[in-house]
Amino acid sequence: MIGHELREFVDRVMEKHAIDDQDTKMLQREILVDSVMTRDVIDVLIALDRAVVATSASFANYLITLVVDFAVWESRPTGVIDREKAHWLVTTLSAGDGPTETARRIAFEIVREADRCDEMLIAFAMRKSTFMVPGQRLERVLRTN
Repeated sequence: MIGHELREFVDRVMEKHAIDDQDTKMLQREILVDSVMTRDVIDVLIALDRAVVATSASFANYLITLVVDFAVWESRPTGVIDREKAHWLVTTLSAGDGPTETARRIAFEIVREADRCDEMLIAFAMRKSTFMVPGQRLERVLRTN
């Protein structure tokens, strides 16, 4: 379930068909500042990224940080993307016409950040992502134990 403020934010953004830097600041500083992050909120924000074509770089970066922090560090087991969590992430990131550029970055960054990651998300991130950090060794990215 999402809060009233987030619902109003989504309605306003959908009406203007854009998310700018001011919207991102509002989301960070007013709407989500004291919120407990949930899968529902993450799902809504990822769907918003997919539905709104004109999004700012600040929104993409904020969304990536939010999802990585939630998936890897806030939801249990901490640091681990197990099969169930990987299934949720692949489903939400690839919904609709497929992953957006931001969704691809999210998958890749989760794989990089997690201590352990289920093969389902690793395969999704490697198949859908073109994001390789210069100098990053592949086995660091694919670490699964």
